[in-house]
Amino acid sequence: MREKIAEVVEATSAGFVGQCYELYRAPSLGAFVRVGEPPLFAVVHNVTTGALDPGRRVIARGAEEESEAAVYDSNPQLARLLSTHVEALFVGYAGDDGLRHGLPPSPPRIHAFVYACDSDDVASFTQRFDFLRLLVRSLSSTADDTVAACLRNAAACRPEPERFLLAAGRALAQVMASDVGRLSAILRRISG
Repeated sequence: MREKIAEVVEATSAGFVGQCYELYRAPSLGAFVRVGEPPLFAVVHNVTTGALDPGRRVIARGAEEESEAAVYDSNPQLARLLSTHVEALFVGYAGDDGLRHGLPPSPPRIHAFVYACDSDDVASFTQRFDFLRLLVRSLSSTADDTVAACLRNAAACRPEPERFLLAAGRALAQVMASDVGRLSAILRRISG
C-alpha cells in the first residue's frame, strides 16, 4: 500500500505544493510522487518548513535548551504552528493508453492526496526518459540537483542500477546537447 504523505494546497499546470501531514516528513529531493486519480506523476524539487501562518515569523526558542529535541519538548505547540511543504513538478500522468510523459491535461484538485511512489511505480514510469526534458527545462533553481537525485532514485529501484544510469546519461546527453557544461555538472552529481 502506498504511503499517503501530503495533501495538495496549491496546484498549477506545471506542478503542485502539498502540505505534509507530519512536520519534517517530506519525500527527498528528486523523489517520485503521485497525486489524484487517475494518477499524475511528479518529481519533488523543493521542500520547505516554516510558520503555518506566513504572516508570523518563527522565533528562536532554544537559548536555554540543551538540544533541538528539548526545544520541541518544551514547546509542544510548535507541531501545530509549523508545517512542512513539498513542491513537485509534473512529469507525466496515467492516460487511457497507459503512462504518458508530459504535463497532465489539468492540475489536481485542492486537497487531493499525495503518495510516495513505490519502486514498481518508479521503475514503470522511468522505462523511457521523455520526462527528463520537463525537469531540465524547468525554471526551478534546483533543476540540476533534482535531475541528478531523480535518476539516482530511479536507479535504486532496478536490479542493474549502473545499466539504467548509463542509459539515462545517454538520454540526458540528447536533451542537453547544446549545454555540455551543464550536462557534465549533472552527470558528476549523479555519480557523486
